[in-house]
Amino acid sequence: MDGYCERVAPGLWGEPLNTVSNVAFLIAAILIWRRARGPVARTLAVLVGLICLASTAFHALATGWAGAADTGFILVFVLYYAVAFTHLFLGVAWRWAWLAAPAFLAVTIGVAALGGGMYLSALLGMFLFAALLARTRHWPRFAIAGGVFAVSLGLRTADHSVCGSFPAGTHFLWHLLNGVVLYLVSAGVVRVEAPTTPALKT
Repeated sequence: MDGYCERVAPGLWGEPLNTVSNVAFLIAAILIWRRARGPVARTLAVLVGLICLASTAFHALATGWAGAADTGFILVFVLYYAVAFTHLFLGVAWRWAWLAAPAFLAVTIGVAALGGGMYLSALLGMFLFAALLARTRHWPRFAIAGGVFAVSLGLRTADHSVCGSFPAGTHFLWHLLNGVVLYLVSAGVVRVEAPTTPALKT
């Protein structure tokens, strides 16, 4: 699969920057795990770690199954985070908070039908979270994360258009900035989660 500027030949190191830049996710996962006080934050740390592994495999191997794993783990993180946010920040009981996952999925499908996709709906979601928390001290974290993600998404989109002037492309910057985004939103959970909060209660 040749989907990025940097890959000009097959092989394990066809995308060195895109592959190595996934270390941003590993660093984020380790930091989140070390700061976690409860199971929700630890689950987020594991999911960020899985994103690191899947994205690394995808950019190293450039195969269909690795690409599916990459997208799949990102989607799982986003859906789980929507549930965690609904419970921890909005105070909705777990049995109802789980409805946030299919609700976000439906929004994503709708946005995709209009020409957007999962990443655009995630961007809108971060600004929505900031708006919902406008009367609390937590809103700046989500506003900042949304701003960083907007820049990141722009760099991801620009990758193909800069191939002529910058052969390495800009996708590796998408990885680096997204490591920051995942850390910011996960650290928000760390700040509000009590050590005894159940992660899988229904």
